[in-house]
Amino acid sequence: MSETIPTPSVPAPDIVRCAAMDLVVTDLEASRTFYVDLLGLHVTEEDDEAIYLRSFEEFIHHNIVLRKGPVAAVAAFAYRVRTPEDVDAAEAYYRELGCRTERRKDGFQKGFGDSVRVEDPLGFPYEFFYATEHVERLTQRYDLYSAGELVRLDHFNQVTPDVPRGRAYLEDLGFRVSEDIQDDQGVTYAAWMHRKQTVHDTALTGGDGPRMHHIAFSTHEKHNIIQICDKMGALRISDRIERGPGRHGVSNAFYLYILDPDGHRVEIYTQDYYTGDPDNPTVTWDVHDNQRRDWWGNPVVPSWYTEASLVLDLDGNPQPIVERTDSSEMAVTVGADGFSYTRAPGDAIKGEPAEEVGFKMGNQV
Repeated sequence: MSETIPTPSVPAPDIVRCAAMDLVVTDLEASRTFYVDLLGLHVTEEDDEAIYLRSFEEFIHHNIVLRKGPVAAVAAFAYRVRTPEDVDAAEAYYRELGCRTERRKDGFQKGFGDSVRVEDPLGFPYEFFYATEHVERLTQRYDLYSAGELVRLDHFNQVTPDVPRGRAYLEDLGFRVSEDIQDDQGVTYAAWMHRKQTVHDTALTGGDGPRMHHIAFSTHEKHNIIQICDKMGALRISDRIERGPGRHGVSNAFYLYILDPDGHRVEIYTQDYYTGDPDNPTVTWDVHDNQRRDWWGNPVVPSWYTEASLVLDLDGNPQPIVERTDSSEMAVTVGADGFSYTRAPGDAIKGEPAEEVGFKMGNQV
């Protein structure tokens, strides 16, 4: 494991929520077809180099910008902070950590004002802003509401080789842990962390990194997600469905994972739960329990554990990938048959021999 990240002596910025992603794509028109025509995100504005999109209930300028570039990658994970002074606080906080920072009073992204970008201790490009243009919130524009409508940006998911180190750093930054995955030795393989009152604004998944695992948008209901699947089938692009639909154990959410034209992973997500109470308990899952990732559904495909998007430094160059040296969640839990366990040997359903349960679930009996 790497050295612990020190806690700065200055206050952390007061982060409100994950707000936007600056995403580099290699074919802007193909990406527009995916995010606008398929997923139905709403165009705030666009030009030959970038498309600014927002979800149905959003009032800030955008939740994702698709920016044309030579390498598919994430340029920034952007968080909104509570006050203009919190942008100053973010800059001071990361400078004390010894991180590279850059400040732009007129913003890095169109529609956002005074912002600071940092290369954080894990190698991720974080952005903090308060000032933003307000745009029409489409909440009652049912004439625009599609059957698979994406209503909110929900969270990011980041891949890092040292989850415990990253967890401690984000807790110092003010994030709280809603759920995690551990083994019987207390090793943490993944952690879900929030600022807004949902299960997470970002999550840390163990693996080679820094990389972006996925960006997630919420829908109102499960049937919105099924509609996206049906639409992809009708368009004969169901091969871009990587995983799901299904229900997670962690977060309890109904989900779908799909891949954009550059291989960036997008999760469509609904029905998690409230986490706003100060004593909201952390839920810990056994890394060997396959219901942590799928409460029900098919086994997690190996690509979901191994594939992820590059992230950029402040000069726009891909950050080097550091290999995870400890056992990964995939190595611990995924065997030749793709399963770990749901029920321990002997926990048979009434009328079903324990040996058959073990065989079906991939256990040794």
